[in-house]
Amino acid sequence: MDYNALSELLFPDVTDTPEALEEKYPPRNLPEGAVVSRMGPSPTGFVHLGNLVQGMTSERMCHQSGGVLFLRVEDTDSKREVPGAIEMLIEGLSHYGINFDEGAVLGGEKGSYGPYKQSLRGPIYHIYAKKLVQEGKAYPCFCTEEELAAMHSAQEAAKENFGYYGKYAVWRDRSMEDIKAALEEGKPWVLRFRSEGSIEHKIKFTDGIKGALELTENDIDHVLLKSDGIPTYHFAHVVDDHLMRTTHVVRGDEWLSSLPLHIQLTAALGFKLPKYLHVGTLQKMDGTSKRKLSKRKDPELALSFYREQGYPTQSVYEYIMTILNSNFEDWRRANPMAPVGDFKFSPKKMNPAGALFDENKLRDVSKDVISRMTAAQVYDGVLDWAQEYDPGFVELLERDPDYARAILAIGRGGKKPRKDFAVWSEVKPYMSFFYPEIFEPDYTAPEGMSADDMAEILRAYYRQRVRFGNESHTSLEADSAAWFEGVKELAGELGYCPDTKLYRSEPEKWKGSVGDVSMAIRIAVCGRQQSPDLYEVMRVMCSVDGGLFIGRLKCAAEALGADTAGWDE
Repeated sequence: MDYNALSELLFPDVTDTPEALEEKYPPRNLPEGAVVSRMGPSPTGFVHLGNLVQGMTSERMCHQSGGVLFLRVEDTDSKREVPGAIEMLIEGLSHYGINFDEGAVLGGEKGSYGPYKQSLRGPIYHIYAKKLVQEGKAYPCFCTEEELAAMHSAQEAAKENFGYYGKYAVWRDRSMEDIKAALEEGKPWVLRFRSEGSIEHKIKFTDGIKGALELTENDIDHVLLKSDGIPTYHFAHVVDDHLMRTTHVVRGDEWLSSLPLHIQLTAALGFKLPKYLHVGTLQKMDGTSKRKLSKRKDPELALSFYREQGYPTQSVYEYIMTILNSNFEDWRRANPMAPVGDFKFSPKKMNPAGALFDENKLRDVSKDVISRMTAAQVYDGVLDWAQEYDPGFVELLERDPDYARAILAIGRGGKKPRKDFAVWSEVKPYMSFFYPEIFEPDYTAPEGMSADDMAEILRAYYRQRVRFGNESHTSLEADSAAWFEGVKELAGELGYCPDTKLYRSEPEKWKGSVGDVSMAIRIAVCGRQQSPDLYEVMRVMCSVDGGLFIGRLKCAAEALGADTAGWDE
């Protein structure tokens, strides 16, 4: 076979050479050890958690080493392409701090190693396709769909491996005359790789995450170019990663079975093999067993889920980091206020089998992240989320930003900050008792206390606070200690033990403890048994409307069935 003649017959219009491409896309001038990696998504419109896992892995490796992260759009399958999908991906990953140094960007692309869309790189693939034909490493195949289907059926009946190989590779060694005749008849053809492998052989390979592997050699003559001249993923990504000078390929482990082919192709083209890192699939518990996260079953697979729920960006990022590197949690505990970028990420600490997604763990991480924020940061985060998902809440937050920030500052800071919410959507119910418009109280009396007893406490506290003839009832004592002394005094007057330790030793002597009294007041003021520090709550309320918490004492008592007509006498 005259392979040069065959290459000219198949690619008469290809005049450029691989050598010219090597000059056009030279090795990058980067520090020693710098990682060059990429994301190569298909524009299908669904941005998922796996994209973020792979993106974070590549981004940390690149930017910790002074390397380059680029975005390449693998859009050779036009049937699956969704308009606007790339913009959605770029914006979705940017939201989580995955920013690309070059490649596809909103409105175009940047960088010297493009085009970064595979659909625009057709001439490049044809140059290397022609090279493979010239060297006898690829050939045209004119099999019809019907012939391939019959071959598949024969393999199934014989219980043989499926694929185009051995005796089934009927165009592998056809004569030039047969090929010319098929071309003259106008028969469509694909270009196939001439594999020299055998399933009797094993190859040893070291994966950057999974470690030492032993894989069965590829013996299939896979398609490199489809009948329309568009390359398959197998061919395109090998060419692109070489010319874009990719040093590390991070991808899902569903591609692990194709690795022997990619190793063969890289060698056939004379390229240096990049390091491959195959990320395990994200799983979740389904009853007592694990299963892969599903686009159909699991809404949490989509990145949009976390924005809709109101998870802060940093929360999702730190949670993913906990499942990527087992030592991240220890580092965070030792460095609670350090920027997450200070953590030294290592792919060697990734779980080869994949990570288990646990939303309860995500919520715990998110509570920790939010607890480290300032009140101003929380306010900004909530406001940003509410502008898209709760416009009514925006009106309350923007009516008096200082008031809202003062509410959010309660219990914030210190060694043990409060952890009341994990997502921005939980902030509105958390803050609701500060705003009459959204206040929905539950005046259920504490366990062991009757409604009448609770109403009696509220009446006594109301009378303690109200001073007729002036407005002093709108203020509180100078500090919480002084305020609580007043509550203890009130407790003693009503038959409740003012000392908690004393009450525990002699409970039979008292109606209850000072804790029961303060709980009754808390329920009246906040409409719930769980709230931030009660003194701080009332202090913030006083800063806007001193009568707000006073009025609530009456409202709660009336809801409990008490007659409040004579309270002011």
